[in-house]
This record gives sequence, structure tokens and C-alpha cells, in this order.
Amino acid sequence: MGCYHSKSARKVLGYEDPAVLASETPFTVNEVEALFELFKKLSSSIIDDGFIHKEEFHLALFRNSKKKNLFADRVFDLFDVEHNGVIKFGKFVRSLSIFHPNTPDADKIAFAFKLYDLRGTGFIEQEELKEMVLALLGESDLILSDDVVETIVNKTFLEADSKGDGKIDLEEWREFVAKNPSLIKNMTLPYLTELTLAFPSFVLYSEVEES
Repeated sequence: MGCYHSKSARKVLGYEDPAVLASETPFTVNEVEALFELFKKLSSSIIDDGFIHKEEFHLALFRNSKKKNLFADRVFDLFDVEHNGVIKFGKFVRSLSIFHPNTPDADKIAFAFKLYDLRGTGFIEQEELKEMVLALLGESDLILSDDVVETIVNKTFLEADSKGDGKIDLEEWREFVAKNPSLIKNMTLPYLTELTLAFPSFVLYSEVEES
């Protein structure tokens, strides 16, 4: 398996040793190698250039590359640390690791805070909260009137903004999530612990058999 990946790695820019990535994330070496097979397929699924673009990232997270998704856009933007619009293999593995079931809730809470902090101010403002609520409602196909949405946003913000200064800081966010753990439910993707079963079309015919 190692020989195969060392040869194929020459064809993928940004490739990193699975053992190193496994040591830095909750993934096992075998899972990282399965992700490498997935990465090669995804990075050529729309634009065949050895990088994952935003549409391909949507496919990796939600198995849907066409549907507009603010949540996925924010995830991509946060992990596109080089701000060049693409993700290399190492960044792909690290970005998915935040959604691993074994990743500590504290990390998920901090990451979720950044997701909601749309403008990168270090605080979640009421308008940002509203945008994310609307996006999440859209994902659930739940249709609510504008008045109901405003009521939800106002009530949520009032409860989360315990300091009453018109913005939610990280400390307030941690306290709010502790009382409402369902807020980070979408930060866990259970199928990341069963990669070969979750993505059979990508890895079923892999040249490397899982041991």
C-alpha cells in the first residue's frame, strides 16, 4: 500500500504522508489512504487539476455539488487558508477532520463560531446569525414566515448575548452551545468513520484493497 501511494503521490500536488496526517487528526492511516482515493476522484470530478474546488468540496461534505450551501461555503473559505480558491490533499484531510465523530466538542464549538462569524470580526452579530439561520432552514426545506424567522433570531440572539452588548463573543457562544448542544450537530458527519462504506462508488474499485 505504501509503495502504491508513494508512486501516485508524485501525480498529486500537495500530497502528504498518510502517517503524518493520521498523527495530526482523528483519522487512522487506512482512513487517510481511503481519503486519498476519494481526493483523487473529487479533485477531477469537475475540474481535473489535482485540487479540490468549492463545488467539489460541496460534494465531499454533502454529496451534492450543485446545491448552493452557505454552510459548505464557509467551511471551504475557512480551510482555504491560502485564499487561492482550491484545497490540496493535506488541507482536505484536516478540513474533514473537524467533522469526525472523535474530534473534541470544544474544537467543533470554536469552528462553528468562526462559521457564524461571517465577516471575521471575532463576534457573531445579529444579522450574521439571521443569515445562517436562513441558510440552515433552507437546507432542511422548512418554510417559515419572515415574522417567525425574526422571532427565532431575536430570541436566540437575546439568549446568547448574555453580556447585552449587541454581539456574541466566543465565551458567550461556548455557554450558549453548552445549553443548546444541537447547534453543533451538523459539525459531526458519522460516515467519516466508515469511509469505504460511505463512498462505495469512489473506493469500491480502488487499486488498493483495504486491509
